[in-house]
Parts: sequence; C-alpha cells; structure tokens
Amino acid sequence: MSPARPSVTVVGIGADGWSGLGAAGREALCDAEVVLGGPRQLALLPDGCTAERIPWPSPLRPAVPGLLAAHAERRIAVLASGDPMFFGIGRTLAELLGPEELRVLPHPSSASYACARLGWALEETEVVSLVGRPRAALTAALYPGRRLLVLSAGAHTPAEVAALLRDRGYGGSRMQVLEQLGGAAERRLDGTAADWPHPPGDPLNLVAVECAADPGTPPLSTVPGLPDDAYEHDGQLTKRHVRAATLAALAPRPGELLWDVGGGSGSIAVEWLRAHRSCRAVSVERDPVRAERIARNAENLGVPRLRVVTGAAPGALAGLPAPDAVFIGGGLTAPGLLDACWAALPAGGRLVANTVTLESEALLAERYRRHGGELVRLAVARATAVGGFTGWRQAMPVTQWAVVKPE
Repeated sequence: MSPARPSVTVVGIGADGWSGLGAAGREALCDAEVVLGGPRQLALLPDGCTAERIPWPSPLRPAVPGLLAAHAERRIAVLASGDPMFFGIGRTLAELLGPEELRVLPHPSSASYACARLGWALEETEVVSLVGRPRAALTAALYPGRRLLVLSAGAHTPAEVAALLRDRGYGGSRMQVLEQLGGAAERRLDGTAADWPHPPGDPLNLVAVECAADPGTPPLSTVPGLPDDAYEHDGQLTKRHVRAATLAALAPRPGELLWDVGGGSGSIAVEWLRAHRSCRAVSVERDPVRAERIARNAENLGVPRLRVVTGAAPGALAGLPAPDAVFIGGGLTAPGLLDACWAALPAGGRLVANTVTLESEALLAERYRRHGGELVRLAVARATAVGGFTGWRQAMPVTQWAVVKPE
C-alpha cells in the first residue's frame, strides 16, 4: 500500500513580511517542521520560526514531488508570494497532491494591491504574467483603452514591456511600475512606453499599462477573421472570409487542442489560440521556411505558445497529444492523412478540411457520404475596378467539409 500523501499548508506572504500575516498563517509557519519557498520569502521569516528552511530549486516543478516525498513524515509549510492560487505555487501543488491535501492561506495578490493603489476595477483589468513566459504573450492583450497589469519576471521587465509596446504601435501607452507593493519600500514610477525614462529598479514589481494606440496602428479584432496583411505569408494563407468561416466550424472552446495540418502561414492555429488564453494548438508544416514563418506570425500576433512541428503528415502526427479538433488546410491527398486525423479524434471531436482542387474535393465528397457532417462551398467575390466602372472579381471557391465524430 502506498504511503499517505503529505498534508501541506500554503501561506501567502507579501512585501510587508511577517507583520502582514494573520494569526493562522503565523501559527502554521511556527508549527511547521520544514518550510519550502523562494529565498526572498524565506528571508522574511523571524528567528522564532525554527523550521528547517529549504529554498526551491530551479527548475521548480520537476523538483516538487521529490521534495515533498523527502519530507513526507514532517509537518510541511510552503511560502508563496501573495495569493498562492493566483499565478502561484498553489496551482502546482493542487495538481500534484489534489486540493484535499492542501490548506491554503492567501494574502492579497499583487493585482489586488495594484488596483487598490490605482483605483482600477480588478474585474475589468486584464492580468498578463511574464514570469517564465515570453514577452510576446502581452501582444494579444493590446487594445486601445484597455488597462493591463503585467506580472514582472524581474527588474528588467518594465523596459522590455516598454520596448514591446513601442514595437507594436502602442508607444503612447502610459506605464506605471509599482514596486514592493504593500511593503515599507513601496514605490511608483510613471512614464510612457515611447520614452520610458527609468533604469531597472526593484525586481519585485508589477507594470500597469493604460493602452493607447499610436496613429495608424490598426487594432486587431478579438474574433476570427484578422486582415490578411496581419500575416507574413507567401500566398499559402487561408484568406480572411474563409478563415472566419473555418474557425466558426472548428468552434474553439477553452482548454482545447487543435491540430493545424498543413499550416502554411499558421493563420488558423493563431486565431484558434487568440480565441481563449487556455486554448492550445500544434501547427504541422513540412516546409521549414514556412514553419519558421508560422512561428514568427504566432509571436507577432501574441500567441507564442503555438507549437510548430516541421515535417510531412501523416508521419509528423505520430506522438502528438490527442486533439479536440483538426483542421486540414493542405496535403489532403497524402496517403493515410485523413484516416490518421480521423482516428486521432475522440468522440465529439471536430474535423474541418478545406480544398480548392477537384481531386481533393472528390475525396471530401466520399468522406461526407461515409461520415455525414456538412459539405459546403464558400465563394467570395470582391468589387474591383473594371475600366471606369466597378465589377465583381471571384476568388477560387473553397470546398469545406466539417464533421463531428460520433459517439
């Protein structure tokens, strides 16, 4: 029989240290035999706490199970910054141990402190963490008039945020850096991204941004169908109106995983990821040049978490996590491709395939007869000059098969 899992108390602590803790948090730390935490948090404990103090190693998550197991017979407390369940260690511990093994004593989060100082409504303020994440993730949150709180990775994060805002056409955005929130050394720095004047300061900081687009910066929509010129491409691009219809058929939901097979420019995967911050996607592209282009598009449009696999399907699909939805934008006639994608889908998963060729259209018609779903032809015409007049210019029609795998 396996040993019982350890019970762990997680105590949130702020920059105000021991004096800011409630009675329950102080009691838990004084009663613990071992306290795990970051060096900064452990240094806030008074001499009266006699527990063994163990700093987290780096990388943290792979080491957590071993550390907990090594001290399973001892009373364990964990120190965390602010609210442990808000971008903190609490989530990792809950996933590893189960919530029933945790006692969490939260402290006000840095976001709560910041909104209190700024007079912002917390529920209307978007929080973006750059702790262990690429700064490009901030791009997807940039909209005129939006208020953002950026959780910093260190003293250099404010300057990096200012540089990204300038690069993305938001140099006029007001920035406020809030250091040591809730502590005796609390400080606020003010400026704009275009001419951020402050050198790196305290590593414990949060960046507040009031987004303002520079003249000529086109705000991007929150719904599928971004302008075609938002993407770098070589012509292999699912065009805007067809892309919007394709994403509607794929129907992204929070937390789901998409396979984008024959990625081209990656537009379908990018807009799937932009639908919700918890969505996941893998773009499979056999051309290395296009694969690199997909990665650049993902970064420029704020979804650097897109995983790009360079290789030809169906072989390149082996070993990928099971998808919730599959889009096939190219290579439909490759032997075994449709069968491999269909087999990978769970019951209730969605498959959408687009084509402009008669050969692939015949293949989709056959699958439609076999599995049902919806077979449609999408035709888009644009008004263009015809001499001194205006007429319609028809784009190549796209045949689309969309189907939900039955139980």
